[in-house]
Amino acid sequence: MNRRRFLSHTGTLLAGSALAGPAANLAQAASERLQITSVDAYPVQLWAGRAPGPAPKFKSDFDPARWRYRGPFAQLGSAIVVVIHTKQGVTGYGLGAGGSAAAEIIHGHLRHLLVGTNALNVEMLWDQMYTSSNAYGRRGVFVMALSGIDNALWDILGKHAGQPVYRLLGGTNKERIASYATGFDLDGGLDNGFQHFKIPIRDSVAEGNDGMRRIVDLLTKARNTIGPERSLMIDCGSRWDEVDYTIEMARRLEEVKLYWIEEPLSPDNLTGYAELVREVKSTKIASGEHEYTRFGFADLVRHKAVEILQPDVSWCGGVTSLRRIAAMAAEHHLEFIPHRGGSLYGLPLALSSPHCRWAESFGTGDKGTELMEAMTAPFKDGYYLPPKGPGFGTEITERMVKKHALA
Repeated sequence: MNRRRFLSHTGTLLAGSALAGPAANLAQAASERLQITSVDAYPVQLWAGRAPGPAPKFKSDFDPARWRYRGPFAQLGSAIVVVIHTKQGVTGYGLGAGGSAAAEIIHGHLRHLLVGTNALNVEMLWDQMYTSSNAYGRRGVFVMALSGIDNALWDILGKHAGQPVYRLLGGTNKERIASYATGFDLDGGLDNGFQHFKIPIRDSVAEGNDGMRRIVDLLTKARNTIGPERSLMIDCGSRWDEVDYTIEMARRLEEVKLYWIEEPLSPDNLTGYAELVREVKSTKIASGEHEYTRFGFADLVRHKAVEILQPDVSWCGGVTSLRRIAAMAAEHHLEFIPHRGGSLYGLPLALSSPHCRWAESFGTGDKGTELMEAMTAPFKDGYYLPPKGPGFGTEITERMVKKHALA
């Protein structure tokens, strides 16, 4: 049998095998064109009854609350959903962030690079959009907007292939993934079956020794509540932005046995993070929630300024960016635990990365809207389960998005 006939015969055998189904679907998807006809972005409300509040009132120019104020374009309170329609009838829904500022970037800039193009060329479109931001973007709200678009494109890719996104990324090496609960309701978390807990820290350097004592008291009580066998972590929200302060807090908290201290310093303080990694031995240093794209994470890794990478799929550049960061974590033998990995958008990389042990809670136990519930992964006894539907497996509809859109 000559080479051409052998290859033809082999292809026929594969096409007829049970294993060829997904591969054949992906090959067909790669050869087709889904033309984008419209791109829209909606700032949305994810928590029930938690609409944007009034402008803050500070006690003085030196009020510590001024250093904690995040404004309207940060965190999940600024969530957006990007809706991309194609001529062939496949619609993608992508979670991003940045609120009305990100929506303006999408409507005024990025959609001009998308309408009329093939939605299946996800990597190329990402690079074109990112490059177009060189004059003003690359970080922050621009990448939050890019994240929503990229996630919507991956949703289209999965739906067109008839496969969940995690399958497109190589599948999962775990049938379920343990979750950690973020928040103060430890008893509720225990009732839901969580074995791992992360507590946000409110006190900062500005509160001095009184704040230090409150932090130790809070975490000692937390440890007593969850017991000695469960994991306990903290998120400092960059409020400990002094290396010496953080080292002292790590020393005071040794008996609490923290698994990690998250974002104690400003994301820009790379030399400070590198010093913490060198000096703090009682716990690990985690960061990356507020870092952007593989370029920002490359700086963290290059400076040896992190031990656990925590990119957020709705902020760091979407799945295209997140999988590049996951590869970086694997190359440098770092833990990879995406922020909000329990959302259906964060879960695919959490499932497919061998360096990810936990997925952060999202929606489970939260007082969320139906929109939040529609993007929350299946959960049972402290574990998130792979979704069964194509794309991200969400139950989002355009009607639902518009119902919860903010004016």
